Amino acid sequence: MLELKPETTEDWWEVEALLDLCFAPGREALSSYRLRDGIPPIPGLSAVARDESGILAGAIRYWPVCVAGAPALLLGPIAVHPTHQGEGLGAYLMRNSLAVARADGWDRVMLVGDAPYYARFGFERLDHVQMPPPTNPDRVLGHDLTPGAWASIAGKVTRAP
Repeated sequence: MLELKPETTEDWWEVEALLDLCFAPGREALSSYRLRDGIPPIPGLSAVARDESGILAGAIRYWPVCVAGAPALLLGPIAVHPTHQGEGLGAYLMRNSLAVARADGWDRVMLVGDAPYYARFGFERLDHVQMPPPTNPDRVLGHDLTPGAWASIAGKVTRAP
């Protein structure tokens, strides 16, 4: 049985260790990290999943960004410990956090990722949104938390004020 809780400051380094385990070295060189640098993840949306022994099984983080001046959520990273992969934990973290974001009044969420994987959660390519380079535009995806939230948004993704 896994317990999902909001990430706290006490979880920070353990989550960072999980991210190091799950992602390639140099992950912090990606453009999305420049948008996050010095900005804390959004409390209440960023979450951790722990097993019955309290061991970290997975984590998901959200960050505030702006797209052409409009507020948006930047989802990521999402990570599942190798011993829990294939159990549906990543999908659970995704679905739960999107529901919380919607309930908290957010209109739109974006990420940089694999379109075939994230399509099952409602993410589609954002053709008119530009992440800082180097980012493959085919991997810039968005999801409407309120209907039509991305319809009139076009421009560059920038750090939140």
